[in-house]
Amino acid sequence: MSKPKAPLIERVAELAMKLGQRHLADYGATTSRHDFTQRQLLSCLILRAYLKTTYRGVLEIIEVSPSLQRCLGLNGKLPHYTTLQKFSARSQVLAIAQKLVAEIGQVAAAQKPGQAAAMDATGMALTTASDYFLTRKGGKVRKWVKVSVLVLCSSLLPLGLEVELGAVNDRVHAPSLLEQAQAVAKPTRLYADAGYDSEPLHVQCRQEWEVESVIKPIQRRADGKRGGKWRALMSPEYLQASGYGKRWAVESFFSGLKRTTGDALQSRRPTQMVAEATFRLLAYVLRR
Repeated sequence: MSKPKAPLIERVAELAMKLGQRHLADYGATTSRHDFTQRQLLSCLILRAYLKTTYRGVLEIIEVSPSLQRCLGLNGKLPHYTTLQKFSARSQVLAIAQKLVAEIGQVAAAQKPGQAAAMDATGMALTTASDYFLTRKGGKVRKWVKVSVLVLCSSLLPLGLEVELGAVNDRVHAPSLLEQAQAVAKPTRLYADAGYDSEPLHVQCRQEWEVESVIKPIQRRADGKRGGKWRALMSPEYLQASGYGKRWAVESFFSGLKRTTGDALQSRRPTQMVAEATFRLLAYVLRR
């Protein structure tokens, strides 16, 4: 008789602990109290994002679940909620997440060679109310966190991740996403929408990464011509022949992310807003 599968939440916790062990030292400082390892705290925060709860809320759930405590290696003793808050405010959170994403993406690319990739960005806000509604009430446009990813089109798993507070142009995150992905895999093509239209991005893809870039161009000249060696190729016929419709894979990734973890952040401090968005993406990827 086959062993029944563990509940999904326990599998998320186990994967978080397993990946954290490879990329995190047990403790952040030799002078710390050494009550809880960094991967235990990281895993608690990923569970918090997955469960869409508070710092106190996730600890209450872990407290009444012996199986979750076993997955996290917590022997009856739990961290204080402020310990989780302080860990989430650390500046290294994004760098840690990028390492975990790189390992997951590398495995996904190796398991299914020949995948294309797609790049895009989305926003996570402090409230579910729209900007239009807030301005009509006389309020200010809300703060939000921009999440940029580069994902494999078939497996919908990321090769690169960038998270930043505030509105920034899509092209700002693109070079870093390409560098992260370049260190992990080589997809057949990279698809991106017009927000990434840039000759230097084509050059980085095609001449440095040796991956065919398919980016919808923006019409900037009155005569209809497109400047640049690679931008000049991006005609409607070229986009169609190159399977540009596969770009919607990244939209599917964002749709699944927001359905699973929500799109309104609970944190209010800038560093914790960025961390919460990062943990939500990690939770969704581990769940997949």
